[in-house]
Amino acid sequence: MAKVLVLYYSAYGHIETMANAVAEGAREAGASVDIKRVPELVPDDVAKKSGFKLDQAAPVARVDELENYDAIIVGTGTRYGRMTSQMANFLDQTGALWMRGALNGKVGGAFASTASQHGGQETTLFSIITNLLHLGLIPVGLPYSFQGQLKLDEVTGGSPYGATTIAASDGSRKPSENELAGARFQGRHIAEVATKLFG
Repeated sequence: MAKVLVLYYSAYGHIETMANAVAEGAREAGASVDIKRVPELVPDDVAKKSGFKLDQAAPVARVDELENYDAIIVGTGTRYGRMTSQMANFLDQTGALWMRGALNGKVGGAFASTASQHGGQETTLFSIITNLLHLGLIPVGLPYSFQGQLKLDEVTGGSPYGATTIAASDGSRKPSENELAGARFQGRHIAEVATKLFG
């Protein structure tokens, strides 16, 4: 049984919802799955005034836990077309793991959320994938065998680089069923790849 970590940062709950869908897909493939989030860097009073979702159930991850998993699937919102500072700060602390090659050959994946259709979905995914490659992970995306990313009859996220959702500039749009299906598909696919390598 592959051990999968879904590691995320979610300010307003969109990525938290996507993380749960990714985990659901990985569990469907028979994997043992943990969902953890990275620490919030915004002061509590600012987060509250900004409407951050502060009641997230997932425990806060520690960097030294990462090497305990066969696959790590990283999700975050977008800031100016790249990953959030919260996720970047956490990944910037993995130097000791990098030095030891502790994550070499593990499976990785990325998922993201943006305010608009063209608000940096793919560049955010690539900012995560770049970190995964530097750490020695093997990135696995969302293949076109998930037909939902080819839909033209609705506005939807999703790309071959990873599952995505569109939140709207005010955060009012929640992940659609098609976007959640893409997240479940990617989680299942990554778990299946990890099981082939480590199961």
